[in-house]
Amino acid sequence: MNENLNTEPGSSKTEQSKAAVKKDALGLWFSLKTFLIELIDFRHDTDREATVIAIKADIPFKGATVWILICSIIVASIGLNTNSTAVVIGAMLISPLMGPILGIGLSIAINDIDTLRKSLINLVIMLVLSLFTAFLFFFVFPLNQDTSELLGRVKPDIRDVFIAFFGGLALIIARTKKGTIASVVFGVAIATALMPPLCTAGYGLSQGNWSYFQGAMHLFAINTIFIAFATILVLKILRFPMVTYANSKRRKNISRFATIIALLAMLPASWSFINVLNETRVESDYKTYLNLEIKDNNSLWLRSEKIEQSKKLITLNFNGEITEATKADLVNELNGYEYLRDFSIVINGNTNRSSDKILELYDLAIYKIEERETAISTLQSEIDSLKLAAASNKSIMDLKIFSSLFKDAKIQFTELKYFGYSKMLTSSDFRKIDTLTVFKTQWDSSLNDSLVRVRVDSLKIWLKLELGIESLEVEW
Repeated sequence: MNENLNTEPGSSKTEQSKAAVKKDALGLWFSLKTFLIELIDFRHDTDREATVIAIKADIPFKGATVWILICSIIVASIGLNTNSTAVVIGAMLISPLMGPILGIGLSIAINDIDTLRKSLINLVIMLVLSLFTAFLFFFVFPLNQDTSELLGRVKPDIRDVFIAFFGGLALIIARTKKGTIASVVFGVAIATALMPPLCTAGYGLSQGNWSYFQGAMHLFAINTIFIAFATILVLKILRFPMVTYANSKRRKNISRFATIIALLAMLPASWSFINVLNETRVESDYKTYLNLEIKDNNSLWLRSEKIEQSKKLITLNFNGEITEATKADLVNELNGYEYLRDFSIVINGNTNRSSDKILELYDLAIYKIEERETAISTLQSEIDSLKLAAASNKSIMDLKIFSSLFKDAKIQFTELKYFGYSKMLTSSDFRKIDTLTVFKTQWDSSLNDSLVRVRVDSLKIWLKLELGIESLEVEW
């Protein structure tokens, strides 16, 4: 009896302590939950009326907007043609294409049939004008070549889908915020890249290359659909007020029509997502197969390869004879890759030594030798420059400064292939000897002389500012 009396107070204190801990834990969880909700909730900072007005104001396509679009198309086409990323980015920033796309998303989200009609009409007009301008530019412009900037827009993959969707989310969230975040808008314009695909499609039309045209238009469609879808999603979450109609029957019909439009838009979006995802998986497995099973095998000399996903066909061409055992091994290894199992493979060996094959191998060897000679020449020039600086001890810059300079020069001028420095003794009056700072450059062979001159002039101005000297020469 006494033992029970002695333990009851302690037990009561324990229960109270547990209750207090439980209460503190619940309080902490409630505080954390409240903090997280306030952190990610963007509804309280939404200006619905201003957002609708701003989006509708960007939809019309006439007057100055037409000329802005034409100029941006030409700038983007030049950037794609010269393989200049900076120029392409500049064209993205001035492009007015985003307005009608946001208008489509807004109209479907709030059941506004008039805005939907206006947005679709303006988007089609912009699309046709963009394609025509790009086609005309590449048709007339004499220097047309398949640059990496162009080739990067003809084959979309799953990453482009996510870029378009999350870029669209960022854009519409920024648009709905009180006081639009301009940097976000510009950033999304760059990321989603609506302009370059249209220019690439125009290039494909001008060259009669339908695969380029189809691939570029596929990328543009992906960007357009997923930006519009992101807009619809955000505006629905924010509960933008629906457009009301006096006639209830008309309201229902318009609502059904908007729903059908949204579903029709999502069908190709879903198809594009699944198709692009599968293509990306196939490409990933194919690259892994080439690297592990062929390129890492020293006994195999791969001359060319090709994958045709529409035909489920892989073609491999090798130099030298390929035995039946090797062919069987390559076929069996293909079955080890999940997304290549249903592909057929054609393996061709080169059993003859025709003059064409010999010339091809000779050209390859010469190319590799030239690469090595260029590297040796570059290293030798650097060694000579260092020897000259050490001998005279009068160089305007030490090794650390020059090292930083040529690294910065390569960043500023991506087409620069060689950069050398020297000091030359000169005399203009044949009485006094002067020292002239001379930079020797080599540029990308794809650039024509006029573009090289522009790059050289820009490099000269940049070097004067970096070094703080007025007299120097740049040779090329």
